[in-house]
Amino acid sequence: MPVLSPEAKGKIESQLAEARKVYLVDTTNADALIWYGRRMAYLGNYVESIELFSQGVERFPGDARFLRHRGHREITLRCNQKAIIDLTYAAEIMQKKADEIEPDGMPNVQNIPTSTLKGNIWYHLGLALYLEKDFYRAGEVYKTCLKLSTNPDMYMSTAYWLYITLKRSGKELEAKALLETVDVGLPLIENEEYYEMLLLYKGVLKEEQLMDKLKSAGGGLSNATLGYAMGMYFLLNSQPEKANGLFKEVLSGNQWSSFGFIAAEKEE
Repeated sequence: MPVLSPEAKGKIESQLAEARKVYLVDTTNADALIWYGRRMAYLGNYVESIELFSQGVERFPGDARFLRHRGHREITLRCNQKAIIDLTYAAEIMQKKADEIEPDGMPNVQNIPTSTLKGNIWYHLGLALYLEKDFYRAGEVYKTCLKLSTNPDMYMSTAYWLYITLKRSGKELEAKALLETVDVGLPLIENEEYYEMLLLYKGVLKEEQLMDKLKSAGGGLSNATLGYAMGMYFLLNSQPEKANGLFKEVLSGNQWSSFGFIAAEKEE
C-alpha cells in the first residue's frame, strides 16, 4: 500500500470512483479500462489492477498499454519473470508504431508528462531484468530506452539505471562514456535524485552532499530511491558494510512499492 496523506488518499479514491463510473458507462472503451486499472493501482490494489489490465490484454490484443501497465504492477508484486514476458511482448507490438506521450495519473508539480509509452515499456523491462540480475540483457534494454528518451527527465532516469547496470557488468569504459553525456545544470521537472547520483559519479557532487540530503529527508526510511542509490554507490566503491546498512534502512521503511525498496530487497 503506498504511503498517502488523508487528503491525497481521498482525492485518489474519488478519482477511482469516477474512473469506475466512466468505465461502466462504456465497457468497450479501452481508455476507460486503462484508467480504471491505473487508478486502482494508485491506491495499492495491485492484484485488482492486474485483473483489469488482463481483461484489456484479452479484449484489446493490439493495445500495448495493457501489457505495459500489467508489467509494471507485476514488478510491484515481485513477479519479475511475468513482467519480462509482458513487457517484451508490448515492445514487439509497438515496434512499428509511433511513440506517444503517456499521460500522468499523478501529475508532477508542473503538470507536464515526462515519459512516453515506448519509453516506459523499455524502462520497466530493463528494471525487471536488472532485478533478476540479468545485467547484460538489462543493459541492452536500457540502451534502447536511452534512444527513446526525448527530454532530460527521461534521459537521466534511464541513464542512471544503465550506468549502475554497466558498472555491475564490469563495462567500465561504457559507463565512463555514458557519464560524459550527462551535462551539468539541466532543467529537470522530476527524477532529480537520479540526476544527482549521476553528477556524484561524475565527480560534480560530493558524497557528503547526497548523504546530507538523505538524512535531512529522514534517511532511507522515507526516501527509498535515494537510500538505495547511495547504497549502490557504496557497493560499487567497495564499501559493502555502508551499502548493506543503507539497504537495511530502506527495508525498515514503509515504501514497499517503491523501485528503490524492491531493488534493496534483491541486495539482501
